[in-house]
Amino acid sequence: MKTKLLIEQHFHGCFGIDFNKASVDDVLYLSKEILKYGIGGIFPTIVTDSVENTKRAISVIKEASTKQTKDMAKILGIHLEGIFINPEKKGIHNPEHFKLPTVENFKLIEDDFIKIVTLAPELDNGLINYLKEKNIKIQAGHCVGGDLDGCNGVTHLFNAMSPITHREKSTTLSALVNDEIYTEIIADGVHVSDDALKLVFKTKPLDKVILISDCLPCTKSDLKEFTFADERVYYDGIKATSKEGTLAGSTTLLPDIIKRLANAGLFTPEYINNPYKYHNIDLNGSIEWDTNWNILKVNI
Repeated sequence: MKTKLLIEQHFHGCFGIDFNKASVDDVLYLSKEILKYGIGGIFPTIVTDSVENTKRAISVIKEASTKQTKDMAKILGIHLEGIFINPEKKGIHNPEHFKLPTVENFKLIEDDFIKIVTLAPELDNGLINYLKEKNIKIQAGHCVGGDLDGCNGVTHLFNAMSPITHREKSTTLSALVNDEIYTEIIADGVHVSDDALKLVFKTKPLDKVILISDCLPCTKSDLKEFTFADERVYYDGIKATSKEGTLAGSTTLLPDIIKRLANAGLFTPEYINNPYKYHNIDLNGSIEWDTNWNILKVNI
């Protein structure tokens, strides 16, 4: 089996590197190493942080993108997750840094390298329309609202959003019944049960499912304890959580998620193509897989 290279549009780091704290060399190293796993395009994802730290992280990632070589996963832009989210669904994010989703607040950290913004649409005060004018992908996440008007997608479906209800709208329900909405999903076996995955795959159009890892710096590293989003995080070899047990993100790269789904009979190769369509991009290169969805070769 041969497919396109994978695109990862939502992950916070790996190999011991955190995009919120990384240097230019760190980002370049990560982009080179991750291509070996068949991931040819990346949207480094910045978690909620201070305005100053957010601007620094954006600047570092943007500079790294200008220094890449052909043996690196292409940095396609930044996914800004946080700052404009709802404290009711904060997850691991630090609410001290939250700001209302207004144009004025976005301009505090605005940069043309931001390509995806996760926000709480129920708190919107003009930012959604502004982002649409800039052709920035708008994703509902860490939110409770059921009105997804103006959104292109949802961030990690089920996680950190209002759940399915049978008497009123919710973020999850609206995402499932709207065939135009793209849905990120963390299919690592920890964040979402296989039964819930089956519901998504039966409900959503095939081309609207985007597999993500939402992985953390401890992924493919020896880290067992680290600080992420101003919170101490503990990795037990399966999941990474705060001291109180809040999931901080996954610890699995996309090719491992694909293999897990394939073994459960839940994977279709079409999912690999969906980020290309969502972002209207193309990448050179391919992956050769064996019949068990192990990577045999990455062609660049």
